[in-house]
Amino acid sequence: MLRSRELRLDAFLPYRLSITSNLVSDHIASAYQQLFGLTIPEWRLIAIVAEEGAVAQSAVCERSRMDKVTVSRAAIAMVGRGLMARTAHEGDRRSHLLVLTDAGRELYADVSPKALELEGQLFEGFRPEELEVFVAMLRRIDSVALSLRDQPRIER
Repeated sequence: MLRSRELRLDAFLPYRLSITSNLVSDHIASAYQQLFGLTIPEWRLIAIVAEEGAVAQSAVCERSRMDKVTVSRAAIAMVGRGLMARTAHEGDRRSHLLVLTDAGRELYADVSPKALELEGQLFEGFRPEELEVFVAMLRRIDSVALSLRDQPRIER
């Protein structure tokens, strides 16, 4: 894609994606912290475990693109708060599965509508078809970025 031969940071798409992602994350993080005492990694972990039922931390890392340390810290915090438990992983004795406790399921049931409300506030000015195209574009960008991660880096 050649839009311009000159780099202008504000028009550089990777920069724009990062800035927008940070703004959205900051907005949501503030709400989750105030309402539920959750960080973004903790909320993502709870949501993934709620959707999966039981999941290994490595699978959470892969799905969320969060690093191992972040996921581990979130899991430790959630287990410590009694929102999550660790169970045996029959397929891999070296790891364990994370599951929500009753308290974790209750919290998820409370947070989910608020998450959808926050999403609605952010995107209320967009038509449904615009959002469909936007999500499709994000998924295409994800796919390309994943396919490029194993390719050689740009040379100097």
